[in-house]
Amino acid sequence: MEAVFGHLRRAIERGDYAVGDKLPSEAELCRTLEVSRPVLREALRALQAMGLTVSKTGKGTFVLANTVEDPTFGDYAARDLVEVRQHVELPVAGYAALRRTPEDLDRLAHLLERMERETDTTAWVAMDSLFHLAVAEAAQNPVFRRVIEEIRDALARQSYFLTELGGRRREQSNREHRAIVEALVDGSEHDAVAAMAHHLERVDTTLTDIVRPGRAKTPTEGGSEA
Repeated sequence: MEAVFGHLRRAIERGDYAVGDKLPSEAELCRTLEVSRPVLREALRALQAMGLTVSKTGKGTFVLANTVEDPTFGDYAARDLVEVRQHVELPVAGYAALRRTPEDLDRLAHLLERMERETDTTAWVAMDSLFHLAVAEAAQNPVFRRVIEEIRDALARQSYFLTELGGRRREQSNREHRAIVEALVDGSEHDAVAAMAHHLERVDTTLTDIVRPGRAKTPTEGGSEA
């Protein structure tokens, strides 16, 4: 899917498909790229999430822009999510370290164990957003919980996007999550904030690498690392 996405993205950026142009039909693209329709549709959804295309029911997929400005996940732009998370999830982690209950720690430990065993990306992404909601619950502040609930769908979409296209391995994210949980277990506000800051920094770095990539792979150079 990453190779198909990269191929179509480069074609749009080169001007092979100009702004306003309609992309070839799914059937034609599948034949040309020699991929299945589910793989193609994942790539097309990624292009739309990045703001390069728009899908019109019954009409097809059209080029909306030839450069990536800011991917959108659900109702929120990626950069808006990154900015807000810095101001919400860092204090949340600190408060959670000071206020977590034994039940909170049990819930987080159980969720983390499930994430570390999970092999399906979609299921893992759902638990990823649950993890961040559980940390907010451990902060014992309903306002923080409400904020995370509001952006939960966007977080899940972003997580899937980064895992599928950014080569961000689930194992890497799991290690970052475990560092957060260990800091909560220790009751260390400083370590919890630092662990969450590192996690968000890695998310931001992966996002930046996708939006402003270096030399892109061709379809014959390999697939996703995720």
